[in-house]
Amino acid sequence: MVMGTMDPLVEAILISFDESGKVDLGLKAQAVAYCQQIRETPTICRICIEKLRFCMLPQVRFWCLQTLHEVVRVKYSLMGSEEKDYVRNSVLSISCSNDKIVGILGAEGPAFIKNKLAQVLVSFIYFEYPGIWSSVFLDFLQNLSRGTDVIDMFCRVMNVLDDELISLDYPRTPEEVAVAARVKDSMRQQCISQIARAWYDTVTLHRDSEPELCSLVLDTMSRYISWIDIRLVANDAFVPLLFDLILLEGLSEQLRCSAAACMSAIVLKRMDPQSKLSLLESLQVGRVFGLITSDDPELVSGVGVLLKDYTTEVLDCLKRVTTEESRRETAKLLDEVLPSVFYIIQKCEADSGFSIVQLLSSYVATLKGVSSLNGKELHNMGHILEVIRSQICFDPAYRVNLDSMDKIGIDEEAQMADYRKDFLVLLRSVGRVAPDFTLVFIRNALVSAVSTSPDRNVEEVESALSLFYAIGESQNEDLKRSEEGLLSELVPMLLSTKFPCHSHRLVALAYLDIVTRYIKFVQMNAQYIPMVLAVFLDERGIHHPNDNVSRRASYLFMRVVKLLKSSLVPFVETILQGLHDAVARFINTNYMSKAFTGSEDGSHIFEAIGMLIGMEDISMEKQSEYLSALLTPLCQQVASLFSTSKADIVDESVKLTIIQQIIMAINALSKGFNERLVTARRPAIGHMFKKTLDILLEVLVVYPKMEPIRNKVLSFVHRMVDTLGESVFSCLPKAFEQLLAENEPAEMARFLVLVNQLICKFSISVQDIIAEVFPVIVGRIFGMIPMDTVLSGPGTNTEEFRELQELQKSFYTFLHVITMHGLSSVFLSPKGIGFLDQLMQLLLHTSCNHNDPLVRKTCVQIFTRLIKDWCIGPREEKVPGFQKFVIETFATNCCLYSVLDKSFEFQDANTIVLFGEIVLVQKVMYEKFGDDFLIHFVSRGFLSAHCPQNLAEQYCQKLQGSDIKALKSFYQSLIETLRLQQNGSLIFR
Repeated sequence: MVMGTMDPLVEAILISFDESGKVDLGLKAQAVAYCQQIRETPTICRICIEKLRFCMLPQVRFWCLQTLHEVVRVKYSLMGSEEKDYVRNSVLSISCSNDKIVGILGAEGPAFIKNKLAQVLVSFIYFEYPGIWSSVFLDFLQNLSRGTDVIDMFCRVMNVLDDELISLDYPRTPEEVAVAARVKDSMRQQCISQIARAWYDTVTLHRDSEPELCSLVLDTMSRYISWIDIRLVANDAFVPLLFDLILLEGLSEQLRCSAAACMSAIVLKRMDPQSKLSLLESLQVGRVFGLITSDDPELVSGVGVLLKDYTTEVLDCLKRVTTEESRRETAKLLDEVLPSVFYIIQKCEADSGFSIVQLLSSYVATLKGVSSLNGKELHNMGHILEVIRSQICFDPAYRVNLDSMDKIGIDEEAQMADYRKDFLVLLRSVGRVAPDFTLVFIRNALVSAVSTSPDRNVEEVESALSLFYAIGESQNEDLKRSEEGLLSELVPMLLSTKFPCHSHRLVALAYLDIVTRYIKFVQMNAQYIPMVLAVFLDERGIHHPNDNVSRRASYLFMRVVKLLKSSLVPFVETILQGLHDAVARFINTNYMSKAFTGSEDGSHIFEAIGMLIGMEDISMEKQSEYLSALLTPLCQQVASLFSTSKADIVDESVKLTIIQQIIMAINALSKGFNERLVTARRPAIGHMFKKTLDILLEVLVVYPKMEPIRNKVLSFVHRMVDTLGESVFSCLPKAFEQLLAENEPAEMARFLVLVNQLICKFSISVQDIIAEVFPVIVGRIFGMIPMDTVLSGPGTNTEEFRELQELQKSFYTFLHVITMHGLSSVFLSPKGIGFLDQLMQLLLHTSCNHNDPLVRKTCVQIFTRLIKDWCIGPREEKVPGFQKFVIETFATNCCLYSVLDKSFEFQDANTIVLFGEIVLVQKVMYEKFGDDFLIHFVSRGFLSAHCPQNLAEQYCQKLQGSDIKALKSFYQSLIETLRLQQNGSLIFR
């Protein structure tokens, strides 16, 4: 690289460190390469020391120290003894101001230079202390009198030593752990007491003149307290000094906080509980309690950490001390500090929510098992509950965002939900320790929140409601039902309250959730049912102006009706009147086209109504009247939409949305009616649903290719199969015709689910219907999935192929359901027989080759059932040629060759299930075909697999026996033996 008159190394270093962007990248790369080249020279250490002494540029000095650090750290074992001595003595001399080098130590020296110098010294300590360089700390201590620059440097060395070797806050290798132990042991024996004395002398001497230096000394000291003899710092000299620094006004806040941090380190020192108790008592931490009201937030934060650490240790002592006297002394310390801790938590932002919860949870845990809390303990519980209440309050600044649910509101709600978790766990712990006291607090919080000023009303009410909701998880179920206790006061009070801020989304949602959570109390106290209904039917619930609240209220009302419906018979008329407006949106097209949103399906309201009017306790006349009043206008509206031109409605998509919502509403309504009611007891109701089904099937004629609508109609057909029973049969031909029209693979898969439902519910009763639709289904599916289509492997990870894969699986399930429900004769019907050979080949191929063992299992089970149905005995069969096909083709290919293939993994659980079915079908074939199967399977199949004669004979014996488990175990062993014999490479297929 081209250099000027400047020293080439200096110039290269400056270029490599340039961040201005003005240096050519190529030149910078050359400079970096040149610096690296110099690093590799044998005399690099001398070069660096010389540059440190004579070059004032901080970039050069940093590069030299960085290089020395790297050399010592990485190449220490390769360095000669003279070179080590030279570097060691040089950096120590610089650190102790023996070399009068300007610009490294002192105020003019950049912190990053001094820290890097400390790293070089620590690298030597790592390798040489105490074996080679035993005097390192003593050397420093002897030079502290040279001035504050050396003291500053010594602190930096101690801090780097802690960061890079001693501290357990960072992961360490086993070697580093061993070296750290060696260093600490040696320091304890040799110099740590002198270091502690130096800390004390430095702070005492310079507290007024050099507060920053003293703060640095105390910060260093706090790092070492955890492993040095506690008596070196917890003594009559240090403790008064630290408290003096903390309490003395006029000192720098940094120094006062550093002193508080040292006291925290002393408090946190690990020791046996009795010694810790003695230490805590001797410290007299109460003298700093008054500082928590200071105007300086930094000082309050530092003192707050000290008091929380102190409280944590007192609680730990309380758990571990063994004598009653010690427990009383510990409890006294706890009583003294808790008020200050509560003040800090409530007034200051001194710590994270999680550590607050840990501290308070520890206190609550000490009270578990106490039969009756005393006044002071209850007072502390009140403080804890108040902390919880204040911590879970939303910030009023986000009130509008949380009501409108914009992005800011959504994020804030999510963050608060996460933040609240630990506090609500703490609440439930308090509730278990002091249940009545907790409920009284919540009651008072609710009363207080209602009367708070409007600028806090929403947040205060919501937090109080959230407390009541959360405590419900820890309430005994019997207590929720009881007519006695505080719940019997709280629940009615809640039901009768209309909060001034009820229009806010957060308050309304919290209120509805609470009412639903405590509904079992209402279930056992029916006098409150009118109040519950009022909650859901007025502006607090379904008629709330916020759509999110209204939708949530609809869902929760449905849950309430499900639980209380037997008690709601006298209120049905009232409920229907209260829901009139909500129902109207499904009856008034103009209203829906203007005010309806796609996300509001209203189905929960209709499900609730269906459960109410579907009860047999409702008279037949009333039931018919109610149902007709709902179904008739809904069906009329569907019919009117068919005849509506596009110009008559704002958007065709709105029309489609309305139709979908109507179908969903009718579907939800029908859930309240059971089959016995609509078929046996009140067939007129069933007739109304059949008429409705006929009308909704017309939707498929008008919109044959609208998948969302098809899915909604299909769902309603499913519902009618369960509701109408066999009376639905007359509607099925039309339903099948429309559902099969122009359907795609995904739609066909869903249609098969409907057919399977029919077969599973009605079995042979639907034989004629299935026989009629079966050839249509099979022909359509074979058209969608030709026999030679490969549905796995490269290029099949697309939506189209996934739909075909799903359809294929559904088809096998369909065939399986047919055979398992005694309908295998459908395969032999006049219209179905033409597909028989194609079906058998498909089932054979799938049972041998499909990559999903469970699909293969399904196909094997189909063959097992067909053998039972179609083969009466040897040479007696219903289907000519089927027995020969099974013995000569299916048995050898599926039961032997496919299992011998190395892709058949015995370690896979699903494959083991498949293997069990393969063994079972062999047993069935032997029972049906006798020696015809056995002779062919052994003489042809086993012979081609080169099966030893003795194993073939054992197989025959196991097959003829009655122990299927023994047969399965032997057959697996046989297959594995044959695989080994073939070296895992088979070519049978």
